[in-house]
Amino acid sequence: MTIRVLIADDHEVVRCGLRSLFADTDIEIVAEAGGGKEALELVAGTQLDVVIMDVRMPDLDGLNVLGRIKLDFPDLPILMISTYNNPTYVARAVALGAAGYVLKDCERERLLAAVRKAATGESVWTREELRRVTGALATPRLNANVEVPLTQRESEVLRQLALGLTNKEIAQALHISYETVKEHVQHILRKIGVTDRTQAAVWAVRNELV
Repeated sequence: MTIRVLIADDHEVVRCGLRSLFADTDIEIVAEAGGGKEALELVAGTQLDVVIMDVRMPDLDGLNVLGRIKLDFPDLPILMISTYNNPTYVARAVALGAAGYVLKDCERERLLAAVRKAATGESVWTREELRRVTGALATPRLNANVEVPLTQRESEVLRQLALGLTNKEIAQALHISYETVKEHVQHILRKIGVTDRTQAAVWAVRNELV
């Protein structure tokens, strides 16, 4: 049985590489998207078994696309693929319902197995990946509908943090100092009752800040 796949990645060389990897297998690429907006359009009009989605794309963040697709097509398996082994990205992918998270430098057999597993409706998450975010997902404060008095600046910092930016990148994006970002992050963690950035990212997703 052929597995029909959509690939969404803004780099043509990556899409070509995946086509080469899937050649002469049971996995058929039936559609390609160079960005998040195009991916949304293709998902709505194409019969698919699996979507392979890049995490970072210029027009629309892959994790945001994941969330949107899951609203309309909750049973469609979406496999996130990325250059970045970023625990914040992984946490958001888990929270938003991705089938798994695969690095672009993984072995061919690992990717083929992940696509086949996703196509059957199984989870592709490894025990190690889930272990990294289990604590975040199980934190009681994250499950409580509690009003948290974040300042406007703290909300901005948390939103950038949840998108996977480092403190240095947040400082550049918001035009504030690195030390100021560090202070804001410490205040945010204390206010929302979590212990690390991964838990903060999950909190932000569940409170629809990203």
